[in-house]
Amino acid sequence: MSKLLSVAEIDEILVKSGVWQKNGHFLLTSGRHSDQYLQCAMISQYPAYFEPIARHLAGLFDDLEFDLVLSPAMGGIILGYEVARALGLRALFTERENGIMCLKRSQAFEPGSRILITEDVLTTGKSVREVIEVATALGGRVTAVGAIIDRSAGAVQFGVPTRAVRTLEVQSFEASECPMCRAGMPIVKPGSRPNKNTVQ
Repeated sequence: MSKLLSVAEIDEILVKSGVWQKNGHFLLTSGRHSDQYLQCAMISQYPAYFEPIARHLAGLFDDLEFDLVLSPAMGGIILGYEVARALGLRALFTERENGIMCLKRSQAFEPGSRILITEDVLTTGKSVREVIEVATALGGRVTAVGAIIDRSAGAVQFGVPTRAVRTLEVQSFEASECPMCRAGMPIVKPGSRPNKNTVQ
């Protein structure tokens, strides 16, 4: 396995690709405010950035063995593919049908297969838990979970080795307690999902 990236190299990639906006005033999907924003979808625009990040993630698991990589759509598909390529494995993905996570499109694996689950960002771990349920129901052995960013600061666990390229703890505030609001900083609403609160 090739040499892992340094923290400085990882941070440079995350900032240059637009994944990590480190200074600002952002309205999050939850309605809370933060001075930082993470959007891992940005890095998939740049293969030159994405490939070394995925290769680094694959390298974090060189002490374990897998038969395949499984990821949730949409955020995990490209990551799963690149990690699988680095490991010389198959890449499968789950998706939701009528709101329920499942394996479709004639994708299948043998019962007992050792599975690495990958996701772009870990926040609450909801999507990964759904993928674990699918894999387990089909007889798979979930062996580890990997992510580009763990923004739970290591709080989210799945009962198997869980490793991330970068582990961060991003502060957020209720609007009434937001220091950026008190300072009069304009607020930005990034992201792709509708927010619970609207900007006034």
